[in-house]
This record gives sequence, structure tokens and C-alpha cells, in this order.
Amino acid sequence: MVLRIFISYACWFLLVNTLLARAAGNTSRQAATMQLPPASSLQLAITHVVGAQPLVRNQVTYTNPSGEYFTITRFRYFLSNFSLENVQGYTVTLPAAYFLVDDAIDTSKVIHLFGLPAGQYKSIRFLIGVDSVRNVSGAQPGALAVESGMFWTWNSGYIMAQLEGHSFAITSPTQEFLFHIGGYRQVNGVLKYVTLPFSQPVTVAPEKEPRIQLVADVSKWFLPDTVSFKQIAVIMAPGANARKVAGNYQHMFTISKSYN
Repeated sequence: MVLRIFISYACWFLLVNTLLARAAGNTSRQAATMQLPPASSLQLAITHVVGAQPLVRNQVTYTNPSGEYFTITRFRYFLSNFSLENVQGYTVTLPAAYFLVDDAIDTSKVIHLFGLPAGQYKSIRFLIGVDSVRNVSGAQPGALAVESGMFWTWNSGYIMAQLEGHSFAITSPTQEFLFHIGGYRQVNGVLKYVTLPFSQPVTVAPEKEPRIQLVADVSKWFLPDTVSFKQIAVIMAPGANARKVAGNYQHMFTISKSYN
């Protein structure tokens, strides 16, 4: 009798353990196949122009506000420190990301911003350049790598924006202008924040990436504080001329369209 009871309990115990093991296995398989919803994101697509004309390097001749003809061979700049303001008036700061936009590299003119909470947003804010913390953080990878040619020394830091080309107004043998705008220390700081309102609220949601079409106008480098090639042809260090140009180019961005 005792033996029969023992066998019955043993069989019951084995049956329960088998059922539990199967349930655990099913749960594990479900967890393995379960996918988290994709992170909400926003795309920025950037177009470069010079006034009313598309920017075409090396081929098209433009005229600055001083009436000087010039061509462009290089146009690059950093964008970083992105944040957005939602329709309720709250600012959402995005994870740290640094982008080097180069007119010669089409893929660099499309930026994906990740980590946005779902919602409706009415404006975007970003920095033209690299913040002071990163300027003193030593060697860094990606867009901030020194191999990009956008870094001077550990003391002078990053070149925030770069414009190069040629003009007949310049008297040097090469007739070349080199505007390498940098300086992160307060006395010679050129870091410029830009805030751009959307024409209508932009909706951010999982599995949906709205697109903002930005336009960067090189002609803004020369106004409102007039920059003439006869007066300034080379800027290769922080200082008054770099601050002057940065004060101009902070106005170069506009939003042409947004797509929800």
C-alpha cells in the first residue's frame, strides 16, 4: 500500500515538472521572438544653396554682397546638441550626437535623430559646431576623429565650419580664400545655436520617421556683418574675423518643408 502511494506521488511530481518545463520553454521562445517597437526618430535632409542658386562646387561662379565673384571648392560644418520643443512647450534633449556635414558627401546631408518620445513638436534647436566639452576630450571616433581635417590642436580645438574657394578679388597668387571657423573658449567662442520653428506641428511616432527639409545658404556667410574677400581672405585661427563670420552663418539655416 505504501509503495503504491509513493509511486502515485512520484508520477504526479514528474507530470507537474514536465508541464512546468514545457510552459517555461514556450515562454522563453515567445520572449526570444518578441520584438521591441522601433525607436522613434526624425530625419533631417539638408540642401546647400548660394542665394537663389544650388551650390555646385568648382563649376558655378557666384557673387557675394560686395560684388565679388567666387567659386566654392569645399563646404563643411558640424551639427550637434539637438533638442526639440513639443506643442506643450516642453524641451526634449536628444542623446549626444555629432554630425559632420560635407557638401561633397551626399550621405552626410541626411541626418537621422533617434531617441525621440512620441508626440507632436513645434521647433528644433541645434548647435553649429562642437561643444566645449568635446573640444577638450582628447582623441574621439566617428565624425569627431582628427583624420577628418576639422581639428587644429588640443588647444584650439575643432573647426566648426569650413568654406573654401577662389575669387578674382583676392590678390594672392592662388586667389584662394580659406575660412576655417573655430574657437570654443569664451573670449573667441564661435559656437552658435540655431532655433527653427516648424510651419506646422511635426508628429513623431514609432514606425514613422517624419522628414524635415533644411536649407543651408552659403551667401549668409557674408552678411549682415559684411565680409569681403578684399579684406578677409584667410581665417585659420580663432579671433575677431572668425567671430564675425560665425555671427553671420548662424542665420544660414531655414526649413523649406516638413513631411509627417
